[in-house]
Amino acid sequence: MFESTIYENRRDDLKNKFDSGLLLFLGNEESPANYLANPYAFRQDSSFLYYFGIDRPGFTATIDIDNNFDTIYANDFSIDDIVWMGPQPKVSILAEGVGIKRTAVLDKLAEQINAAIKKGRKIHFLPQYRYENITKLAALTGMNSTNVSDYASEKFIKAVVNQRLIKSEEEIKEIEEAVDIAFKMHLAAMKMVKPGIYEQKIAGMIEGIALSLGYGLSFRPIVSVHGETLHNHFYGNLIEEGQLLVNDSGAESKHHYASDITRTIPVSGKFTQKQKEIYQVVLKTQLNAIQSVKPGINYKDLHMQAALDIVTGLQEIGLMHGNPEEAVNNGAHTLFYPHGLGHMLGLDVHDMEPLGEQFVGYDETVQRSEEFGLKYLRLARTLQTGYVFTIEPGIYFIPELIDIWKQENKLKEFINYDKVKEYKDFGGIRIEDDIIVTEDGYRVLGPKPIPKSVEEVEALASGK
Repeated sequence: MFESTIYENRRDDLKNKFDSGLLLFLGNEESPANYLANPYAFRQDSSFLYYFGIDRPGFTATIDIDNNFDTIYANDFSIDDIVWMGPQPKVSILAEGVGIKRTAVLDKLAEQINAAIKKGRKIHFLPQYRYENITKLAALTGMNSTNVSDYASEKFIKAVVNQRLIKSEEEIKEIEEAVDIAFKMHLAAMKMVKPGIYEQKIAGMIEGIALSLGYGLSFRPIVSVHGETLHNHFYGNLIEEGQLLVNDSGAESKHHYASDITRTIPVSGKFTQKQKEIYQVVLKTQLNAIQSVKPGINYKDLHMQAALDIVTGLQEIGLMHGNPEEAVNNGAHTLFYPHGLGHMLGLDVHDMEPLGEQFVGYDETVQRSEEFGLKYLRLARTLQTGYVFTIEPGIYFIPELIDIWKQENKLKEFINYDKVKEYKDFGGIRIEDDIIVTEDGYRVLGPKPIPKSVEEVEALASGK
């Protein structure tokens, strides 16, 4: 946990946005993998962590705006638990560590909620993503579990999002710590890649690095020679000469802040000419986007500029033609670049995604598009000092998508399908870093740059 004053200040800032009502925070429970005594690794709810900091299952909390008190609800462990788990801190001790003096057993939570409902007080809660908390919330409020999150408090969501969007110094330090672990994971992967081993060997190795250093993973890694599949979690392919390996992975700090880094590695130690050309387009696009970051710029504009850079680069290779601006306006780039430029980063690798991307990545000034490609843009709002996010352009040759577009002759005035046919077995390339908006521009997070130039990656991958 951080210092107790950090959590107290966060809660005070939140309280100032409400005149009345009860704010309800449901912490997560342990989830059994196949039976109760064999749970998945526990991960606390991020909003609960942000305001209450207690990283243990079975905790719930409320902030009573009208009466100005905060309460932690949880049960102390019994002697039967201690026999199996060893000595455990009392709930009151954990609560004091985050600046809360008022505690109660879990059964008392229903009493407080029922009393508030009878008085006609507003119960503010956040959308839920775990089934056990959905059913718990339904039982507490009397709502139907099938749609209880539909009644989540928009005011509460916006208050939490606006507070969590701006990262404080201690949060930035945590993210940089997670990036430093990712540095070790990615360097090891670059050195380990070679023909004749399976993807799972590299995936297991990078996870082992994080765990051996006392950290965890911020998400299930993408380690694949089929990088054209954007979120490929299959690790069973034999890595072969001449292929590219996409490694999209990140660590989670001890306070659960995330890093998210992607590098693309030539299996043979050297990029082929074709691979090098595409790689340089992606790298140039990413560097241009990063260097354009500053307070007041709209992230959607960065995304559209990245699309234009990709089109311009692919035209130089001969894969596209025509007017670049018209190609982007018509969405021709999405054959090769079908996703958004990046997303917010923090306690969640897609920060606050459970609260709704329309509140996190968008605001009243910009609405999400339904167009192919653009609808996958997770972040489109104007950037402010303290925002942390990823920048991760990519170029992909997806055979099924190419076949569909070719059969329809879709946007043939911009796409050289004869040339594209030569790349159907290419795979994909993505390059990603974590960025913070500073008062006068940006900073790439992490104590050390993670190699990404052609020369740096080839030197590591070839063992030189």
